[in-house]
Formats: sequence, C-alpha cells, structure tokens
Amino acid sequence: MAAKKPRKAPAPVLEPAECPTCKGTGEVSRTVHVGRKRRPAGQQTGICLACLGSGKTTTD
Repeated sequence: MAAKKPRKAPAPVLEPAECPTCKGTGEVSRTVHVGRKRRPAGQQTGICLACLGSGKTTTD
C-alpha cells in the first residue's frame, strides 16, 4: 500500500479592508458652494461612490 498524502488546510477567507475614501463609514462630505463668488455655505453628506456605501473595498 502507498502512504497517504496529508491533506492541505483550506485557505483562510480574507475580510475586505475598509474603504480608504470614506474610512469605512460609507459616507463622504462635500463642501457646498453658493452665490456668484462661490463662497462655502456648509457640508453635504452622501454615499461613498468608491464602495457604494458598504464601507469595504471592492475586490476588482
């Protein structure tokens, strides 16, 4: 009889890293400009387009 080969352990499942653009929150803030002189009026929050609001980096 031939000796059995040892089985390989399955590869560990890697968790995706947090998105560097939104730092894992899923939201980004942009300055809102108003008027003819384009003066800043405040901040507006929206979803992160890099991760689409998930907070994790894409694997592509």
